Amino acid sequence: MAGLVIAATDGAAQPNPGPAGWAWIIGDDQGRRPVRGASGYLGSSTNNVGELTAVEQLLQATDPAVPLEVRIDSQYAMNAVTTWLPNQRRRGYRTAAGKPIANRELIVRIDELLTGRSVRFVYVRAHQVDGDPLNAAADHAAQDAVRSRRGWDWTGEELAALAVLSTSPPAAAARTSAPPRAAQRAGTGRCAATTKAGKPCPIDPRPSGWCHVHDPAVQCGAVTAKGRPCTVATGGGRCAQHRTS
Repeated sequence: MAGLVIAATDGAAQPNPGPAGWAWIIGDDQGRRPVRGASGYLGSSTNNVGELTAVEQLLQATDPAVPLEVRIDSQYAMNAVTTWLPNQRRRGYRTAAGKPIANRELIVRIDELLTGRSVRFVYVRAHQVDGDPLNAAADHAAQDAVRSRRGWDWTGEELAALAVLSTSPPAAAARTSAPPRAAQRAGTGRCAATTKAGKPCPIDPRPSGWCHVHDPAVQCGAVTAKGRPCTVATGGGRCAQHRTS
């Protein structure tokens, strides 16, 4: 199909429920190579919310005039946006018993974004040897959002580097849990972060590629009123404000 955009979405929560993230990936014309993507951190949530948020964010990020194929590895998300949706819409997004459906706000928003556009959802199996490459990239990016407690806009090159890090032996992966752009800058004598003034952080990096202030592993990480992770450096654990909130 001319002009077809091929993409994949995924969510993650570790544990479930727990720190959660989402990601979407857009591939090349054949749907074999990741070209770009985005991920985000949700704070404490569920895997299902991550899955649905990824679909919502992809629909918002793509041109509604261009046909879209979305590959999903979650049977819940697949059913929620296809099989179950017509009846749920007819009932006012309520169950047969009259109760609000789970994740109602997200599903209503997705339904609104689907209106008037050509979208085909395709179920793919997750974590397969030689499985779908876009699904694998979305999984890596969503898992990275959970580990780093933040999201990114990804290039194809960064996604390729993330795939290498994500499939490394556990010991190596534990040493390098930051995104590729941080790992690439580790050892250069400069932290991978950008300061509030918009300049590169001058502090020597830790093995992760971040300094002792900007490394997500030593930041509070609690979700603020703006829906973003708190970046107060604590050395691990919550800051004074979020320990009591």
